[in-house]
Amino acid sequence: MALLRCIFLLAVLLPHQYHNAAAADDDDVASASVNHGPAPHDYRDALTKSILFFEGQRSGKLPPSQRVTWRRDSGLSDGSSIKVDLVGGYYDAGDNMKFGFPLAFSMTMLAWSVVEFGGLMKGELQHARDAVRWGSDYLLKATSHPDTVYVQVGDANRDHACWERPEDMDTPRTVYKVDPSTPGTDVAAETAAALAAAAALVFRKSDPAYASRLVARAKRVFEFADKHRGTYSTRLSPYVCPYYCSYSGYQDELLWGAAWLHRATKNPTYLSYIQMNGQVLGADEQDNTFGWDNKHAGARILIAKAFLVQKVAALHEYKGHADSFICSMVPGTPTDQTEYTRGGLLFKLSDSNMQYVTSSSFLLLTYAKYLAFSKQTVSCGGAAVTPQRLRAIARRQVDYLLGSNPMGMSYMVGYGAKYPRRIHHRASSLPSVAAHPARIGCSQGFTALYSGVANPNLLVGAVVGGPNQQDQFPDERSDHEHSEPATYINAPLVGALAYLAHSYGQL
Repeated sequence: MALLRCIFLLAVLLPHQYHNAAAADDDDVASASVNHGPAPHDYRDALTKSILFFEGQRSGKLPPSQRVTWRRDSGLSDGSSIKVDLVGGYYDAGDNMKFGFPLAFSMTMLAWSVVEFGGLMKGELQHARDAVRWGSDYLLKATSHPDTVYVQVGDANRDHACWERPEDMDTPRTVYKVDPSTPGTDVAAETAAALAAAAALVFRKSDPAYASRLVARAKRVFEFADKHRGTYSTRLSPYVCPYYCSYSGYQDELLWGAAWLHRATKNPTYLSYIQMNGQVLGADEQDNTFGWDNKHAGARILIAKAFLVQKVAALHEYKGHADSFICSMVPGTPTDQTEYTRGGLLFKLSDSNMQYVTSSSFLLLTYAKYLAFSKQTVSCGGAAVTPQRLRAIARRQVDYLLGSNPMGMSYMVGYGAKYPRRIHHRASSLPSVAAHPARIGCSQGFTALYSGVANPNLLVGAVVGGPNQQDQFPDERSDHEHSEPATYINAPLVGALAYLAHSYGQL
């Protein structure tokens, strides 16, 4: 305990380089280099819009402060079929489903964005906190009963058979859960991670009582996840697959969840858990895709921070694990394993590839921050890679997303002169309730799905799946792989944009 207290005091007392670091409730120093010369993009504008997007994805009773005014209340009876209040949360993408697995990951990443770079956000910090709180409030509801996590609201097959506004939806709002008889270690541990990330630092100073409630729930949910092991899509396959199957298993989420609880609580119990179980849970596996399903890379970076910044010597091997992932993305090195399009975009998968662009960019910038603080570099097959090089790689990806690409197109709705106009999103593609008060039925909306006209409601800040491997983007609403936005695309981008906006003096 004495060692942990010393580590905690060291983190708190280190001088902050943020202009407003205390407001972000971060626990360590931010390393933000200053770029000279004109900025390639208005990163501050993109930051504002990337956070605004989450208001367009809200489910439940909308607050008076709602800024996406073409949306209205929806899903107000969610959970009533089992007498549990599950109103609120986010629709994860372009449908009217509440999938708990990607929702929890989105909240973990949005909270991490605030934890690392919130102090740079200035006027946007409160909006970012509001977005985290909207999600964490819902996760508290979803974990209100011990040894149970409500992981989905809605029948995905029935929902996808309709094209209707969330305000009109009349498809079954079936509730699915994991419990001791239907284990779901992956989704439960991710939920614990999200609660811990929010509690750890996002609300630690601004709302200590709320933070305490979140971290207490995170501990309980993680204990449940660890005790009753199993992949949630094993028993719930007909309902969660093929949409959000857990392909990577649950080991990555256990390591990820323990890492967040260690950061949130400084409790040596979680440090011991990581030390004892890390290898079994895949700490050194060479899986280099970080997203809603596989968290290994993120866990390595997060745990490496404890060694690099907080000097927890027992976790020294995680720098090597983190370096291995980072080196896989550095072009021109012997360790490079990442494919890039001719236009320079990191390319992992054709379906919603931009999620890997934003998550990888965030990890590059975050690791660069840790390295700069500890005055270290990464050795990639004998080539020394500096924090500045990692930042340059990340910035190139964000710049591509914002319009520096062969098509000259921004992949963020509402940013720049040319951006997607026909995104795969029910609420955006159908007339708003204000414009068309009468109900639009389940099958009536398909006319809009296959229409070539622009969406009537601009979902500002939405980042779509992105171009194909040839850097081409058809901007077709029915092309969900490339035209659908999602919360887990935007969440890590928020942190990356905050860093870039600050580094160019825009914040």
